[in-house]
Amino acid sequence: MIPDQRLDRLPVRTALPALREALTAGGTAVLAAPPGTGKTTAVPLALAGSGLRVLVAEPRRIAARAAARRMAWVLGEPVGRRVGFTVRGERRAGPQTVVEVVTTGVLLQRLQRDQDLPGVDLVMLDECHERHLDADTATAFLLDIRAALRPGLALVAASATTDTEGWARLLDAPVVTAGGTAHPVEVVWAPPPRPVRPPHGTRVDPALLEHVAHVIRRALRERDGDVLCFLPGVGEIGRVAGLLADGGTGPEGTEVLRVHGQAPAAVQDAVLAGTDRGAPRRVVLATAVAESSLTVPGVRVVVDAGLAREPRTDHARGLSALTTVRVSRAAAEQRAGRAGREAPGTVYRCWDRGEDARLPRQPAPEISVADLTSFALHTACWGDPDASGLALLDPPPEGAMAAARATLRSIGATAPDGRITPRGEQMARVGLHPRLARALLDGAGRVGARRAAEVVALLSEEPPREWGDDLAAALRAARRGNDPYTGRWRAEVRRLCGALEQTGGADAGNRVTGARDDGGDDTHASGLVAALAFPERVAGQRGGGSLLMASGTRADLAEGSALRNVPWLAVAVADRPVQAASARVRLAAVIDEETARWAAAPLVEEEQEVFWSDVRRDVVARRVERIGAVELREQRLDAPDPARLRAALLEGLRREGVGVLRPGPAAEGLRQRMSFLHRVLGDPWPEVSDAAVTARAGDLLDPGARRRADLERLDVHALLTGMLPWAAGEAARLEELAPERIEVPSGSRIKVDYSGDQPVLAVKLQELFGLDRTPRIAGGRVPVLLHLLSPAGRPAAVTADLASFWREGYRAVRAELRGRYPRHPWPQDPGTARPTRRTNARRS
Repeated sequence: MIPDQRLDRLPVRTALPALREALTAGGTAVLAAPPGTGKTTAVPLALAGSGLRVLVAEPRRIAARAAARRMAWVLGEPVGRRVGFTVRGERRAGPQTVVEVVTTGVLLQRLQRDQDLPGVDLVMLDECHERHLDADTATAFLLDIRAALRPGLALVAASATTDTEGWARLLDAPVVTAGGTAHPVEVVWAPPPRPVRPPHGTRVDPALLEHVAHVIRRALRERDGDVLCFLPGVGEIGRVAGLLADGGTGPEGTEVLRVHGQAPAAVQDAVLAGTDRGAPRRVVLATAVAESSLTVPGVRVVVDAGLAREPRTDHARGLSALTTVRVSRAAAEQRAGRAGREAPGTVYRCWDRGEDARLPRQPAPEISVADLTSFALHTACWGDPDASGLALLDPPPEGAMAAARATLRSIGATAPDGRITPRGEQMARVGLHPRLARALLDGAGRVGARRAAEVVALLSEEPPREWGDDLAAALRAARRGNDPYTGRWRAEVRRLCGALEQTGGADAGNRVTGARDDGGDDTHASGLVAALAFPERVAGQRGGGSLLMASGTRADLAEGSALRNVPWLAVAVADRPVQAASARVRLAAVIDEETARWAAAPLVEEEQEVFWSDVRRDVVARRVERIGAVELREQRLDAPDPARLRAALLEGLRREGVGVLRPGPAAEGLRQRMSFLHRVLGDPWPEVSDAAVTARAGDLLDPGARRRADLERLDVHALLTGMLPWAAGEAARLEELAPERIEVPSGSRIKVDYSGDQPVLAVKLQELFGLDRTPRIAGGRVPVLLHLLSPAGRPAAVTADLASFWREGYRAVRAELRGRYPRHPWPQDPGTARPTRRTNARRS
């Protein structure tokens, strides 16, 4: 089927005999073919030339369309004859088609509709090393089909890396290895001259992007051919394009093109079609969509920023977001291979050579980091709700799978036991995320099929950020627009309307209780459909642009948003920046309380609550109605359950500690003395920590107690007295072992301070004349720490060894203070002087 002279130029040709042999022997094979070997072009055509009808699955739409066009060009005929393709919303294939290229998402839809895959002899899963979730799922389903329905269905897993052992075990297949890249690729290490900040969430240091633009200019000077630059996202592509722009053109008269998943098909086709001889050189700025499955003609140089975007899901909050990560070594090799497709090339890597060894070896499998709701719907339709019987390289994480199955139950897609419902089968046939499928089916009966499809189409591909955060305003902008996004939006609206007709979804929507068609009210339609898709994100305004969603997550609207003073919103798109306390609202719609109640009906609840409030610092007993975490209204509960009141008071004791009991100075002093004895002597002196005292207080709590005031009425001194070791006979020695006051030589009884680590006796120096040793307590074990005060009551010295002070310290204190306090005695020998509380004048 493929012309021999073109096949001879492709390195993969050497692997074709072994590949055919493996398929003949066992029906499965793993093909390891590095970038540039021609596996995506030559292998399907060669296998179809053996009389097989081949279905090729690609991870991305751009790759599927490009692969089909490339194969059709090799055959010298237009797409749609012997080679065709099908992507969401577009199909070009006919009766003569023997090689059809589809996305893995389209393949999954076909497998769910007809597991026999009629008319297909072989399925080739291309770029399986990228570990996209749809590809992993399709592989598992195909292995099930081979085992139970069609053992003769051949399966090839094609990888651009040599890391194929896992796939070989999964498929129980041999590995067939093709030759290396067609042309050598030189690596140039081009790290930034100064350190740049690592990526944070979706934020990339502008200094790195400036450096990438500089490297592109350098590559244009040093090398021939077009330049393909890999960047993590659309925003970074725009930033680098702006840095390269010079009077509307790129550096040195080059043409700057942008390739990403949202780029218009015409732009993608122009990039992949190449240029005429004599045309300006091109700089193609691309995301990971250009890593594999296609050749960009004319490219001899790759500039790699070294970053990629991966999904991350916060299952606890129901929020998903992309995060920027370092590229894996496998992906970096893929990217470099783009430079050697047609001739020897060069890759400029924007990181240090020593850093290369620290890159992850492979990208994270999508199943380990993504939202698994669609996956769970597919497995439920397949008859394996928990995916335990599927052949997967990596099992789904338990937490993510549990969250996905809970979502499916909440929207009626699955029964409590996980089995698919008729409604779930409808959702699966729509070809949307289950949440959006639910919004389309239920929203059609409330706002009309066309308007529901329009809003869902906006939610399935987020509209441009410059349209703002108001979903209804974005809907009106889409209707007016005439740009590539609105072109895709209109095509998706048509597809969804057709899907509603095929599934009977519009009729199903009309059977919803209380259904109404609100005609031209875009605001209501946008809010209702968004709330149906994300009921846990209906949100009440908390003031200042702060929202509380039904899930309990707080979210913030941007400054200047027209939605900041709206009481109720349905949040359609939100993400939570790394380490941020609140989510960030990207797109939302106005709703009212009635809509919130209807869309989030399973989350509406009314209950009696009795709890300790940290805000009121008291027990709250109320009847409250809420949607999830969003309170609607509350009413005082007059006769709460006494057991719940007691539990709330005990919780207040636990949280606030002994202070909530208002112990008073006498009780606090007793507690400090008891704590000292427990610390120094141990048993039988009891522990009197907050936990111990509050536990005792809980035992003494009156059965009729219901508020903080009842805690405050507890006699803490009596409580502590009751904790003294009466049974051991030691309680009577409290005053002996930890006296409240100590009598000093002057006759004064001075209170001992037990609040610190060592008991303190603060006494005027003159009252200790004649005392030659420090008082000791706890049966003589512990000396008190003497704070020796001046006649004015200010600290003059601190000692735990009074005899030493009289010998060594007193002279300096006497010299400093006797001139300041001449009416007080300052004898040269304090050990023989008479102690006094009075001045000299009064003593005489």
